Amino acid sequence: MSATDKARNKAEVIKGKVKKETGEAIDNEEMEAEGRSDQAKGDLKQAGEKIKDVFKD
Repeated sequence: MSATDKARNKAEVIKGKVKKETGEAIDNEEMEAEGRSDQAKGDLKQAGEKIKDVFKD
């Protein structure tokens, strides 16, 4: 996994976490759900990149 992809995926996870926490704080369920979605997307992308790395070696 390239360092750029790693950073991009980690940033997406962090962005999702911030959005989720903000949604909880201001009682905005839609924002909270979007945050959970962004986190899940980032986690999934990270897992996919790790699988690619296993087969690359």
